[in-house]
Amino acid sequence: MSMAHEITAGFMPLFDSAVLVVAGEMGFAVREGIELKLQRETSWANIRDRIAIGHFDVAHMLGPMPLACSLGLTPLASETIVPFSLGLGGNCVTVSNTVWEGMAAQGAAPDLDPTRAGTALGSLIRERAVAGREPLRFAVVHPHSGHNYELRYWLAACGIDPDRDIEIVIVPPSFMADALAAGRIDAYCVGEPWNSASVATGTGRIVTVKALLWRNSPEKVIGARKAWAEENPEALAALLRALHHAARWCQDPANRGELAALMARPAFLGQPEAIQMPALTGRLQLGGGVERRVEDFFLPFDKAANFPWKSHALWFYTQMVRWGQLPHTPQNLAIARDCYRPDLYRSALKPLGVALPGANAKVEGALKVATPVGSAGASLVLGPDGFFDGQIFDPDRIDAYIAGQKRA
Repeated sequence: MSMAHEITAGFMPLFDSAVLVVAGEMGFAVREGIELKLQRETSWANIRDRIAIGHFDVAHMLGPMPLACSLGLTPLASETIVPFSLGLGGNCVTVSNTVWEGMAAQGAAPDLDPTRAGTALGSLIRERAVAGREPLRFAVVHPHSGHNYELRYWLAACGIDPDRDIEIVIVPPSFMADALAAGRIDAYCVGEPWNSASVATGTGRIVTVKALLWRNSPEKVIGARKAWAEENPEALAALLRALHHAARWCQDPANRGELAALMARPAFLGQPEAIQMPALTGRLQLGGGVERRVEDFFLPFDKAANFPWKSHALWFYTQMVRWGQLPHTPQNLAIARDCYRPDLYRSALKPLGVALPGANAKVEGALKVATPVGSAGASLVLGPDGFFDGQIFDPDRIDAYIAGQKRA
């Protein structure tokens, strides 16, 4: 059978590449007439550069990365759009055993509570500063990443200045656990399974998770070269349908064993199935024999997880402005708003009769509980979507939100 479309896709060895991997490996792409060529990469910078020069048509990307590409924040500026989100949540903050002991002495508990953990961390940081010690070194995966912004948001809300009170360095996801074990970094924010990997070797402790910092918040997306998407609308629509079916398959608990076995292959994660189970079940081993269950830890499909909300893109934009990566101008705001493309998602999936949100953006932090919402097609449940500090992000009041953001 000859395929109607050939699509080359880059991905990073992270559990949240699962929807893309499953589309290629479990036959969903073939069923839509696509020959999907998956290429594993070693760093987000490589993914960014290879989509810019045309090696990849689409890629597993950090949610803010297509904005950075389109806004000219990258070495090779390239218009990149987001027609599909690969899931919500999935990241943790992991610290060394030494840092955990210091936090525990300042009142931290192994309960993942962001406020309690952040307050204890702040006390530890001040104690170290008084003693004249080097600042703690935190690693994130890329400057234009949800990890960088959620880490900074958490620290700043807890009274820690991420630019002055700590050092932030860039480390590729799969190197995080080894960097922590080697003492090169003191803490990191990364997607699974690279937090559970440190816990499994006894070298780190998970202190909080993305799913509690901003509930049901955006993480990885499909980034597509805008020029490719415009030249190949049928191929893109077929891919979005394949990804939709793959995401639904990934969410089904009945497929967990098969999914973990697939991702364990050296071509994908190359990590044992046991280390992937926390991402699949939400049952996290925090270290020291403590287990906690996190509601909605990682969602590949439920709660409109695949919908590219413009409010998600716009929140990332506010953080780029907040941390001095970009000036807030009407032109920059317009580029950010146009980067996420719910129109393409809708047109591809409408024929399937699936639940589609009625709006393109939502107020983030407005839903305190899981809430059924009006949608075209089947019923849809959203939320809870709150930020841990109780803040609300209204995409229609961006100027006020940006003006109200504190450095720490």
